[in-house]
Amino acid sequence: MKTLFLIASFLGLATLVHAEPLKVGDKAPLVAGTTDAGTTLKFADVYGKQTYTLVYFYPKAYTGGCTAQGCSLRDSYDALTKKGVAIIGVSLDTVEDQKGFKELNHFQFPLISDTDKKVTSAFGVPEMRPGLDQRSAYLIKDGKIIYADYKGTTDKQAEVILQVIEDLEKKK
Repeated sequence: MKTLFLIASFLGLATLVHAEPLKVGDKAPLVAGTTDAGTTLKFADVYGKQTYTLVYFYPKAYTGGCTAQGCSLRDSYDALTKKGVAIIGVSLDTVEDQKGFKELNHFQFPLISDTDKKVTSAFGVPEMRPGLDQRSAYLIKDGKIIYADYKGTTDKQAEVILQVIEDLEKKK
């Protein structure tokens, strides 16, 4: 009985442990998620269509910082797409919440409802507290992470990503 209790305790703790956040140079996860439209989006398909893919994580739809982050990307969408950037937003919100959040803010990019935490786990995104992922962003090129922001940029998200790309282009 004592052994059974120890095994159950260990398994319970194991579900609370997250993988380490991905770092620059790591392979981008080949995961899939449910979009705000209720369809499945395979991230690998997005990685292969554009030069860059920005996968950004936000804690909660309809909140101030998350709205500012998404609107930053919305407002610079044309500049980002001209640089070859595809955008995917991810949070633990439901499909319905993602759909409403996208419609309200006129986002041009898909929002992933990650209620099963498959995407956040694959990227190693830690929770700030239960049900709220830490704000973070990953820029991907050629299937690898080329930039990672673990602090969580809000209203300057697009500006930061455009600067990262500009800096990379200067190094060529």
